[in-house]
Amino acid sequence: MTSYEQTAQQEVVRWSEKMRRKPSLTNRLAKSWQTRINRLIPNKVHAVITGAIKHMTRAVLLGSEFTAPKPLTNKSLEEREAAVHNRIAWYKRFGAAEGGLTGAAGLLVGLADFPLLLSLKMKMLYDIAALYGHDVSDYRERLYLLHIFQLAFSSQSRRQELFAQLENWTTYSQTLPNDIHQFDWLTFQQEYRDYIDLAKMLQLVPGIGAVVGVIANWRLLDDLGNVAVMAYRMRTKK
Repeated sequence: MTSYEQTAQQEVVRWSEKMRRKPSLTNRLAKSWQTRINRLIPNKVHAVITGAIKHMTRAVLLGSEFTAPKPLTNKSLEEREAAVHNRIAWYKRFGAAEGGLTGAAGLLVGLADFPLLLSLKMKMLYDIAALYGHDVSDYRERLYLLHIFQLAFSSQSRRQELFAQLENWTTYSQTLPNDIHQFDWLTFQQEYRDYIDLAKMLQLVPGIGAVVGVIANWRLLDDLGNVAVMAYRMRTKK
């Protein structure tokens, strides 16, 4: 094992401990506060988010709309992750620019940012999976991507459950249904919506929408990229 791989494994151990941690008082209060905020958000906005997530989830499960890159082979972990971090950086720059433009344009265009950002996140995950050598044309590999997505954008209590599934993916994946319609997209979209609502609502506010859009999209893509790296490292070390 190289020094790079040793460092990566140590980081996975620390990250794993964080994922297994029980929800703190702050986590529970934040979840309660977010629930209250959701009640104030217009139904039109909720409908846009829910519809976008439902469409994106089905597209991923069916293997449509997203191009599966050719898996990268015969590369060390260090070489793979150099390419991964470059891709994440590109998506963060692109996403920040897109968030700034839609945030500056007002409410109607700002609402369009939800499906655009979702597509950007999933395309980034497809690219990361391929760089780690995984074939995303495989249905269960696409399910792994959706579990990573949920892990990045869920409450701590939900993260504990998801992490346990990812940690034992080889066994767990064999229990997954072949029928894509049995995927629990409702819980998926509710957790994601709760996670991003506050930041994205501010993006629709005239005057500050552009700045919020840049920061929010950059942070959300950064969070997802970091979780994806750890999740694939966890599989690599097995």
